[in-house]
Amino acid sequence: MTTVNQVLSYLDSVNYKEYVIGFSCIVYVFEQYLNFRQHRRYLMRERPKDLADIVGESDFTKSQSYNLDKSRFGFIENAIKQAEALLMIHYDVLPLLWDFSGRLLFEYLGYGPEYEISQSLVFIIIFSFISTITSLPFSLYSTFVIEQKHGFNKQTLGLFFMDLLKSQLVFGAIMMPFLAAFLWIIKSTGERFYFYVWVTVVVFQMFFITIYPTVIQPLFNKLTPMEAGELRTRIEELASRINFPLKKLYIIDGSKRSSHSNAYFYGFGKNKHIVLFDTLIDHSTTDEICAVLAHELGHWAMSHTLKILAVTQIYMLTMFWLFSHFINNSRLYQDFGFSSMPTLIGFLLFQYIYAPVDSVIGFLMHVYQRKNEYEADAFALKLGFASTLRSALIKLSVKNLGGFNVDPWFSAWNRSHPSLTERLSALGIMPTSDKPIVNPEESKKEQ
Repeated sequence: MTTVNQVLSYLDSVNYKEYVIGFSCIVYVFEQYLNFRQHRRYLMRERPKDLADIVGESDFTKSQSYNLDKSRFGFIENAIKQAEALLMIHYDVLPLLWDFSGRLLFEYLGYGPEYEISQSLVFIIIFSFISTITSLPFSLYSTFVIEQKHGFNKQTLGLFFMDLLKSQLVFGAIMMPFLAAFLWIIKSTGERFYFYVWVTVVVFQMFFITIYPTVIQPLFNKLTPMEAGELRTRIEELASRINFPLKKLYIIDGSKRSSHSNAYFYGFGKNKHIVLFDTLIDHSTTDEICAVLAHELGHWAMSHTLKILAVTQIYMLTMFWLFSHFINNSRLYQDFGFSSMPTLIGFLLFQYIYAPVDSVIGFLMHVYQRKNEYEADAFALKLGFASTLRSALIKLSVKNLGGFNVDPWFSAWNRSHPSLTERLSALGIMPTSDKPIVNPEESKKEQ
């Protein structure tokens, strides 16, 4: 407790706004340096020798072009968003939005400042609307220019905006009641509110995880039960082999929006469901799909998901506890231009102050998740998926135009998964041929 008080005393000696702006700029410069290191890798035209038996020249060139386009656009997007954030903080936009929310509430409903939770909900709606509008041009360009240019986008403008509308409605239907409960608990449970808020968030997370695959995801994608056949039989045999409580197998129409591919499982206890993207099935053999699933099931077998969930809960409880030391700090609100001390605003401002800790925790979580990925690969290897796992990982990277030439610093800071070459090196699987795996579609064109 003494250490916390010392930190608080030190922070009160500086201007909170200047501290946030300064740290934000430091992080921005650091991350752009890492992005630049990776950008130089994408500028390389010749395929590195260590990729000779992994990817063909044609696919390597396509991957470089795709990721170079994303990298260039990323620099522009990051610069604009950084400028937007700095201007918002410097010119006290948040207090203006908070006061505007209060005026709207009073004008249309006659509610005054004493209805803080209602004003907080109006504030979030306005703030989310502005955030959606400012990020919309970047989403449109990314989807309909970059992804379209490189053959990934399958969406129409109508589907894009319908998804956006559905997302906003789902957000309002689920998050608004939760936010109201969140704020009410903080204001009603005294100094130890952090524990009750944490319990509420845990319950909400479990609720969301439960309803997402059955209520929310069907609003955006169609899940079809996998028909009987060789693939279904092989997957069921794999699940039985490691005692995975598989209840249902689904195929999701990922190709409706993108040609990128993936696979995952969900469910609690003995009610596990596996979902395969139709794009994964279209471009992989049965053995390769089973190898990918063996990796995913490795996460389950070694309780990676539960361990990450436990770490996340400890992290959240600690964060809420620290917030309890800031919530009544009038200096924090004043430095950002607020004349009152709304709970929601206090939590948002605390996120700014907490950013340095969050950055470190994020990096450490990446380190831990990368360790888990290596372990899941090793698990699949022990199940006998050696060359098939290698070919599956390569084929997924080739099909998705994943970055083959990855800067280690950039990867360590930004990615929760090791690069393809790092994973193949850890597996120690020698290629079954000195020829790289190629995109099947390109192979047909060449013939």
